[in-house]
Amino acid sequence: MGFTEIFAATHDAALKRAGQLDEGGAAAAQGAVRIPDISDFEVEQLGDLAGTAVHAGGADYELTMVDVASDSLLAVPPAMVRALADLLTYETEGEGNVLDDVAEQWAAQEDMPFDAGRARTYVRQVAELAGSLDDSERTGLYVWSA
Repeated sequence: MGFTEIFAATHDAALKRAGQLDEGGAAAAQGAVRIPDISDFEVEQLGDLAGTAVHAGGADYELTMVDVASDSLLAVPPAMVRALADLLTYETEGEGNVLDDVAEQWAAQEDMPFDAGRARTYVRQVAELAGSLDDSERTGLYVWSA
């Protein structure tokens, strides 16, 4: 298995980035989170866990196709973006760090190729990326997976 890259971009920039990744010669983009040995399915699992952690479970956290020209590029739905961003600031009463809990649960999913410590780094990076999005800039969060 290759890798999955999560990045923020406009629609056109996302298509261009996907083309570069599809060709195989692209280094990790600045601000992108590249996670080896997972697929888009594991990203959806992360979205579900984040949604549950911030009490936004039940929303649609399924990644969607962006363009028929690229079946490797998927868009992250707004509900998942909000849930991921909320991991950075969500407060619970004495329940510990929500982001750490989500990372531990994600790492414990079947066939995950990394431990809770590495998952914590990835979850924080993805949450920070989601939190950096500005609706007025018409950027979105995208997932490229081979």
